Formats: sequence, structure tokens, C-alpha cells
Amino acid sequence: EVEAEPGFFECDTVAHCGPTTRGEYARTLNLTCVHTGWVFTTTVRNNAHIHILAGLQSAVEHIPFKVAGLDFDNGSEFLNHAVINWAADLDVYFTRGRPYKKNDQATIESKNNHLVRRYAFYYRYDTAEERAVLARLWPLVNDRMNYLTPTKKPAGYGTDRHGRRTRLYDQPRTPLQRLLAAGVLSTTQQSELTDYRDSLNPAEIGRRIADLQTRLIVLAKAKTEQLYIASIPSALPDVRKGVRVQATTDTPLVSRAVPS
Repeated sequence: EVEAEPGFFECDTVAHCGPTTRGEYARTLNLTCVHTGWVFTTTVRNNAHIHILAGLQSAVEHIPFKVAGLDFDNGSEFLNHAVINWAADLDVYFTRGRPYKKNDQATIESKNNHLVRRYAFYYRYDTAEERAVLARLWPLVNDRMNYLTPTKKPAGYGTDRHGRRTRLYDQPRTPLQRLLAAGVLSTTQQSELTDYRDSLNPAEIGRRIADLQTRLIVLAKAKTEQLYIASIPSALPDVRKGVRVQATTDTPLVSRAVPS
């Protein structure tokens, strides 16, 4: 199967809309290689096909091995003539999941949460300045995930000592280690990637990520909280309409106006 070697990616977008989908807001395009776990993340202005195409083209150019296949959900940002023709021109295998079957894209759905939401939060991003901060954030996050973060992959099923069925995982390895073990890179490519990994400073990457996250909070937190408050209907009575008083046996039901 295509998943048995590097190059088959699951793809999805994450909406940075906050509590409302009204208006224009940024989307983060997220790609994950099923075999190696290699990730590529970039933020685009919205989900118009011209921006999605630009993000996909950037992914193909920056991922250090051939993108052989792309698997999408059924969103119209992916299932359109422009994206399908682009994939055909590059000879990229194009598939889609079944409607309403999120398990068809379990790999990317998990990345949407612990990659995009973990690092970019749930705030609303709808300005050029916020997108610029995200554009600086994702290369750092991708380097941390691809070169420095070991992950486990499901390897099958087994049984525990009580006879219960359990999930089995392989030994934790970074996406780079899985890519090198796959044997699809030339000696020069392997050397370039390992040299780049050795040049990375995990502490410095962490500090820069934290600084950019702080900037995102400054730009978007208050705005998003105000949108949340505006979206919640007030539970207090409207004093301008008066307050109803329960009638007693001898008193008819009246509406008592609240003094101004």
C-alpha cells in the first residue's frame, strides 16, 4: 500500500475562527506523512482554493522527500477542479475519506489537536499581523516535531496478562529517524538532514516558540474573549419590560414596572 513508504500525506485545515464563523479568518493547512510522521504546517488567509493551492505548493517544495499522495476530507477547499488538476499535473496520488468517517483520517485529526491547537490555541486570527506571527511560528514547530520529537506508531494488537486486547506500539523514533530508515534518500540528502538536525538548539527553539505564542495571546486573546461574551445570551431579565409578580388568592396577576 502507499502508506508503507514515505510520501503519502493526510491533509486537513484548522479554522482559526474563535467562537464565530462569521467573516474572514485564517486557516492552518496541516499535512502529516502516514509512514514517517513528518509534518508540514502553514497558515493561509482563508480556505479559498487559491490560498490552499499556495499552501500545498509550499508543502511540496519544502518537504525533503517526494510527496507521492495526498488524502483529504470532503471539504470544498480540497475537492475542486483547481486542486485536483494541480495534483494531476504533479502526478500526486489523490484520495479522499468517506463522508462523516473521521477515522479515515485518524493521523491528521490527532495532529490538528496536539500540534495546531496546542501551539496556536483556539483564538480568532483574522489580521495580517496575526498571520505573520503564525508564519514565523510554524517552521519552528515543524523543526521541533520532525527532528527532535520521538513518537510511537501503532504496530498491531496483542493481549495483556488478563487476556484483554491491547494496542501495541513500536519504539519511539523521530520522523527523521523513520525517514532515514526507509532508505528513500540519497547519501547527500541524508547528510544534509542530519547536519541540519545537529545544528538545531532545542532550548532556543522553545524560547522562540514561547515568544511567538505570547505575541499571539497579546494580539488575539481579548478580541476572542469579547466574541465569546457577545455570543452568550444574557440570563438577566430585561428591566425595561417590567417584572412579572405571581398573583395571590386575592390579588390578580399584575405587571409591576421597575422604577427608573
